[in-house]
Amino acid sequence: MSQDGAQGRYAGRAVAGGRYQLRDLLGEGGMASVHLAYDSVLDRQVAIKTLHTELGREQAFRERFRREAQSVAKLTHTNIVSVFDTGEDDLNGMTTPYIVMEYIEGKPLGSVLDADIQQYGAMPADKALKITADVLAALEISHEMGLVHRDIKPGNVMMTKRGVVKVMDFGIARAMQSGVTSMTQTGMVVGTPQYLSPEQALGRGVDARSDLYSVGIMLFQLVTGRLPFEADSPLAIAYAHVQEEPVAPSSVNRSLPPAVDALVARALKKNPNERFPSAETMRDECLRVAQSLHAAPPSIVPGARTSSGAGVASAVFPPVDQSMPTPGPVQTPYQPNPYGAPTPPPTSSPAYGYPQQGGYQPAPQTTPYAQQQHGVPTPPPYHLAPQHVTPAPGGRRSNKGVVIGSIIVAIVAIGGLIATLSMNGGGNDDKGGGASTSPSVVASHRGPDTSKTIDTEKCTDPQESYNDPDKIQVPDFTYRYIKSVKSCFQAAGWRMKQTSVDENTYGEGTVMEQFPTAGTDVDPKDMPDIELKVSTGDPS
Repeated sequence: MSQDGAQGRYAGRAVAGGRYQLRDLLGEGGMASVHLAYDSVLDRQVAIKTLHTELGREQAFRERFRREAQSVAKLTHTNIVSVFDTGEDDLNGMTTPYIVMEYIEGKPLGSVLDADIQQYGAMPADKALKITADVLAALEISHEMGLVHRDIKPGNVMMTKRGVVKVMDFGIARAMQSGVTSMTQTGMVVGTPQYLSPEQALGRGVDARSDLYSVGIMLFQLVTGRLPFEADSPLAIAYAHVQEEPVAPSSVNRSLPPAVDALVARALKKNPNERFPSAETMRDECLRVAQSLHAAPPSIVPGARTSSGAGVASAVFPPVDQSMPTPGPVQTPYQPNPYGAPTPPPTSSPAYGYPQQGGYQPAPQTTPYAQQQHGVPTPPPYHLAPQHVTPAPGGRRSNKGVVIGSIIVAIVAIGGLIATLSMNGGGNDDKGGGASTSPSVVASHRGPDTSKTIDTEKCTDPQESYNDPDKIQVPDFTYRYIKSVKSCFQAAGWRMKQTSVDENTYGEGTVMEQFPTAGTDVDPKDMPDIELKVSTGDPS
């Protein structure tokens, strides 16, 4: 159904006995549409999700929609979109279920990332880690209540105008409980291929750690500007999640420290037992790494590749083992362990070295998920189509060719590196940005980049503290042109202390460091002097 069709279908209509008046269409997915609406009783704007009437005929879908409302209504947290009401009403002669939700004025995290990619090449690591920590705070509450989101991705995270993170679309969250229903049968893969955990890709049972894998994929994307596994088909992407190891984020963004690589690597372990045990522990690690970071802009390696997933068009997945024991009663959000074993030592073999069997077929094309806002569900799920299996000898696929190929590539790469260092005299040309080895180029003065400006509203209307409503957060002035920063200070009546630092990568007048750092809570009635280190444009 087109947006125009949806908008025309419900224009001027109302639900709940006329209480909620439907207005503009905000977004549309494979299962539901979301409209801006007016709550005439409480005199406020809300967002209303209505199940597509085509699906509303199916009792199973209506039951899923109803469970969504009941589940999310129990989740109360700053970083979770609130659910206010739910019910069914007659729209165009069809019984249509609806959910009334908090209306978020802001934009999807994907749009925020796109803006940062355009400006920096990727999202600054400290910003990405803080956003990720807020997403994990929302998941911590969800997991405590026994709910797995199953579809964490930038399209399901909103940023309000004040920078508050809001996780939405718990529409495919399922209670972690024993037994299955007609809607939770093993073999049904729910989620977005680019963010699927290996166990989701295989159609196996999931728990809270599957969400943490998806968060790891999202964090990789934020700090590098690209996904760790990219391919031309859902099949190839799913194959990569199960079989391929992601590259270190720092191989794409050179400014990232080893701590970020380690954090992402742990979140993206194939075996759930080797990931973070909970959203809380992963959140703590994100905040610890963020606090240890030194301000540095993204430094994207030109032409860097992650994973192609190419050459697997004929690969198939194993059918789901129906004899696999189902999880027992929930004791904690992370039990029972569907893999039936304690956390293996680091040297143990991965749990996902399966031969690739069983067809993986996408559902019909629907509205791109990039258009989803305010809890619009993802397109209809991908389904595992069990097929006849002929296991490879020994039950495993040989990786000998891959290993040999990797060794050859490594030898060639090392040889090329040695040759390059020899031609450069073994010197380090980092300060020249790798553009040239000519001393005259490396030592040149770099003039100002006046395009990197900051809006004065960042100072006159700064973001409110998450922890104290009487405080504000210090804006981010790094990598902005100093004249625009001064204008921002003057508009707010703030004071600064400016010192110079020699560097010729970002150009004269670029703010390289600040103290207090961006995001620090301060009292606007007792605003401290903000210290800025500004580039001279000359090499050190």
